[in-house]
Amino acid sequence: MKVIQVMYDTLKRNYLSPYETSDVSTPNFDRLKTKSVQFDNFFAGSLPCMPARRDLHAGRYNFLHRGWGPIEPFDDSMPEILKQNGIYTHLVTDHKHYWRDGGATYHTRYSSYELIRGQEGDNWKARINKNMEIEGLENLPDFAKKHKAGSISQDLVNRDYMKTEEDHSLYRTVEAGLEFLKENKDADQWFLQIECFDPHEPFFVPEKYLELYGLSQDDFNGWLLYSHDDFTPDKTEIVKGYYKALVTMCDAYLGKVLDFMDENNMWKDTMLIVNTDHGLLLGEHEWWGKNIMPVYNEIAHLPFFIWNPQVGVQNESRDQLAQNIDVPATVLEFFDLDIPEFMQGKPLRSVIESKEVIHDAALFGNFGSNINLVAGDYIYMRGPMPGKEEYLHEYTLMPMRMNRRFSTDELKGAELDNSFAFTKGISTLKMKTSDWMAKSYQRFGNKLFNYRDDPNQGNPILDADKEFEMIKKLKQLMKENEAPDSLYCYYGLDQINSVEDLLEEHKVLDRKQEIICENIKFFNQSVKEGFLTMVFSIKDKAKVELLKSALKKTNESDAISDQHLKGWIKENIDEKEQAFLFYQLDMAFRVD
Repeated sequence: MKVIQVMYDTLKRNYLSPYETSDVSTPNFDRLKTKSVQFDNFFAGSLPCMPARRDLHAGRYNFLHRGWGPIEPFDDSMPEILKQNGIYTHLVTDHKHYWRDGGATYHTRYSSYELIRGQEGDNWKARINKNMEIEGLENLPDFAKKHKAGSISQDLVNRDYMKTEEDHSLYRTVEAGLEFLKENKDADQWFLQIECFDPHEPFFVPEKYLELYGLSQDDFNGWLLYSHDDFTPDKTEIVKGYYKALVTMCDAYLGKVLDFMDENNMWKDTMLIVNTDHGLLLGEHEWWGKNIMPVYNEIAHLPFFIWNPQVGVQNESRDQLAQNIDVPATVLEFFDLDIPEFMQGKPLRSVIESKEVIHDAALFGNFGSNINLVAGDYIYMRGPMPGKEEYLHEYTLMPMRMNRRFSTDELKGAELDNSFAFTKGISTLKMKTSDWMAKSYQRFGNKLFNYRDDPNQGNPILDADKEFEMIKKLKQLMKENEAPDSLYCYYGLDQINSVEDLLEEHKVLDRKQEIICENIKFFNQSVKEGFLTMVFSIKDKAKVELLKSALKKTNESDAISDQHLKGWIKENIDEKEQAFLFYQLDMAFRVD
């Protein structure tokens, strides 16, 4: 038996024709639908990129215990288990995070691997004198501005070496996968993962795909800056067009894999999985990106297709709940291997075969941000409680961030902890997180949606009984997944044991906002969110009182606008601190 997994990064389900009608051309995804089982309620687990990949290796959530980081020494890695049991595993990918500090232990779990260079800001081609003057970064804080300018300038260098479609990293990645198939199609007992960084931003697209959407490579550099004033309405349509063009290109290269399977009659003994790690917001909910905002459906609700030759079901869909943590168990079962004790995911075969329900609820989220629950027709987003940052800890034996080691300051307060069974008797380092976004996540609050009736999540539900029901299920799943005790405090869940407790929490949170915002009239809710962000972000509390006093003195007929807040920052905050506050404001102004 054999398995091919074709994985894309940042693939939006609502841009694929099997899921929603749109102007995006994806004929090979339509073709895939006829050859496989399409899952209609498939969700992410941990976000974003490498946290999702840890889920896909270990079959359990990463985000409850740590942020972005490598495979841990105690993790059960599905590709490694296959390798240890005589099944050859091969990875071809252009996902640059595999060769950065925070992803360095993933690709080495395979029998062999081929890394395709050049995506995003990959430090691939050397050029000392690069153009570092990148337009549009003015509102980023200094540390983010420097990082983004470095990534964009390196990306533009890399593109000089990808002049034709055959030079493009997507072409080279899929071609490397096809080379493996040509060499090994007649062999048995192997697993191939063709993992494409596209359609992740930056949206670098050959001209012929852009032309399908009336665009050219001169219209946009492909980079999202994750700030409120990124795009005018005209620019918004261009950006969406670039993403559409890149999805169409991904579709074309999916077609090459399907062609090979057709031509070589591989459907009889080869499982095919087509999946993604997460989606993306392209202006929905007034947000761009995926990491710094609530995890709405456009990010969490994923496309997923699977063909299992042992079952033989195709051209059907399944409505049962499933998610990325189920992929490892599915592959292990296909090869008739035992599923490790600490894998929380379930094999999908029974869902395909008999429509069995394997999950009645599931968790998803970014470390430290809203913790999210999908159960039945509902999604509940639970935000961190204000003032509880001290309860957020990371647990790891691999102290790495995305592209650096933990600093000595981060490690100074570390202590050994042996709280979890899934670490198999091994103590981990426990330390308070240094995540600079921890306070920003608090302002999102708690939201409840019926995502079946309201898939765009535009109408939050105010129903304390239903919210408490979701909280009980949330706490149950946290316990089953060995969430740290302190995490219940971080989210205020330790105080919610009845509907009455929940109603009291609503009153307290509302009252806190009322006190902070007392006698201040805001132009709209987004401006109010911006003001609250400033209150939480300004370290000098005397200046916070100065801000409140200044706004209260504003003419009552003149509601506070975003320009009021920005003007106050320019006049009262040190210049070196202004960019950080402007960036926080830009994020807050997008809260709907």
